Amino acid sequence: MKKIVFNEVETILLDMDGTILDKYYDDYFWEIYVPEKYSLKNGISFNEAQKILFSMYKAEEGTLNWTDIDFWSKKTGLDIFSLKREVEELISPHPDSEEFLKTISSNGKKIHLVTNAHNKVMELKLNKTGFYKYFNSCITSFDLGFPKENIKFWEKLKIEYKINPESTLFIDDTEEILHTAWLAGIKYPILRAISSSKSKPKKSAQFLTIKSFIEIIES
Repeated sequence: MKKIVFNEVETILLDMDGTILDKYYDDYFWEIYVPEKYSLKNGISFNEAQKILFSMYKAEEGTLNWTDIDFWSKKTGLDIFSLKREVEELISPHPDSEEFLKTISSNGKKIHLVTNAHNKVMELKLNKTGFYKYFNSCITSFDLGFPKENIKFWEKLKIEYKINPESTLFIDDTEEILHTAWLAGIKYPILRAISSSKSKPKKSAQFLTIKSFIEIIES
């Protein structure tokens, strides 16, 4: 598959959080920072705040609410976007991301960012990293009305952005999303094994798995 990638692929779809960006920022924000603020606001312990919030998060997995900062602001009584900005210094690309983006953007491929992130969060992160310049378009689940876990996201994506799935490569750090894309006809789904600098590599029995983009660049 590695040789086919650059010979036959016309379009490259890239996830943002965990794929080109280190997911540590998001993990720290939702697992530590928000519970800290929630515990202070409600006069409860940090552990109790975590328990309450994690239960809330779990209930919204796989939906647009999962990454909707406006939804979470209302749900928690916290200004989630302001809190995001308070720790934006933690936003960081994976060390191999920019080299990869430079390489693929110079070889005539169409490159689209496809993310479940809220538009305001995507803008914050891409402005912070300067990565906007590498993409033909940046598409969020909010633009299409469905999260990437839903096959309707992919059906709308193919139509609205004139994407031929037979010549499309897609890299994401979530196997469930890769499976949905594969069901929608995306020919080359690839799992990004290391989503956070603090996490262990993932493995997939179904999809080609890479620890670094260098594995593709040097193929």
